[in-house]
Amino acid sequence: MTDDRTPTTDPPAGIRPPAPPGGASAPPGDPLNPPAGRPAPLSAALPPAPRRPAAPPRHPTDRRRPDRLAGRITRGGDGPCYGLVTDDGHEYALHGPGLGTVAAGSTVVVTVDPAAPPAACGPGTPVGVVRISVVR
Repeated sequence: MTDDRTPTTDPPAGIRPPAPPGGASAPPGDPLNPPAGRPAPLSAALPPAPRRPAAPPRHPTDRRRPDRLAGRITRGGDGPCYGLVTDDGHEYALHGPGLGTVAAGSTVVVTVDPAAPPAACGPGTPVGVVRISVVR
C-alpha cells in the first residue's frame, strides 16, 4: 500500500509516457535529440564534402584594390619621386610631393591616383601617389 502523498516515477495506470523525439532508441548524447531546455541544432545533416577542383582558377581568387600597390622601394629619398618594384617584378615610377622621406629597401603599401598626370620620375610605369605606408 502506498501513501497518496509519496511521489512516484511511475505513470498512472493506463497512461504511457511520451516517447523521446526520434524514437526510443536515441542515445542520451544524440545531437539530433538535445536534452530538454536546449535548442535543437540548425541542421542535423552533415555539410557536403567539398569537391576537388577540375583545374586551377583562371583568374586570381583574391580581390585586389586597383588603387593599391605593394612592394619594395628601389629609389628612395625625400621625394617627390620614388621607385617601386612589386613582388611580381613590375616597376613603377612614383610621384607624390609632400610624402616625406622613404628609405630605399623599405617595404611599402602605396595608394595611387591613376588620374594624376604622370611625372618623369625615372624608369617604370608612372603613377601619382596619394599615400605611402611603410610596412617594414
